[in-house]
Amino acid sequence: MSSVRLFYFDFPGRGELVRLVLAVAGVEFDDVRFSGADWAARYKPEAPFGQVPYVEYKGKKYGQSVAIATFFAQENGLYGDNNLQALRIDEVVGLVQDFIRVFIRAFVQKDPAKKEELWAALVKDDAPRFFGFFQKLLQENGSGYFVGDKLSLADLTVYDIVKQTRDTFNYDASTSFPEIKTLVENIESNENIKTYINGNK
Repeated sequence: MSSVRLFYFDFPGRGELVRLVLAVAGVEFDDVRFSGADWAARYKPEAPFGQVPYVEYKGKKYGQSVAIATFFAQENGLYGDNNLQALRIDEVVGLVQDFIRVFIRAFVQKDPAKKEELWAALVKDDAPRFFGFFQKLLQENGSGYFVGDKLSLADLTVYDIVKQTRDTFNYDASTSFPEIKTLVENIESNENIKTYINGNK
């Protein structure tokens, strides 16, 4: 059994960023995926805060997706080369969390008319606004990555939200933002990411 066990539902969601970080870092981990029924019956009582994702690492459980992803990024050279680069990474991760909150508000809306209105606003206004922020930061750095000239947690976080917005409401940021398209290509050329993607088809 691996020293890292990740517990999450059998879809991307909040767990995918942690999976991506571990995959890029080449960290072997048990990707424990389960259904909603199994979550309530088996895993929720063991979750640190009654939430997923959580990890078991060296025999102890830890929660909160961003905290987990940040820890493994720091441990594996994916958190920049200095504190200023770490600040930029935190900035990008925080912006993605802001976008996710908008995303979730539309996703959980029960009223069909309001849901349609929120989805439309996401495609027309919210997604272009946030991806515009990310493109500007990529342009400022000029290397195809958010910090320095190598992959970091910031890149994986934006890559994850690009994929999830594409799959959830058919908005593909890589078709409208050239720097984001380059970022996606850079990440998907990573051999560890290729292995991870091919293993999850």
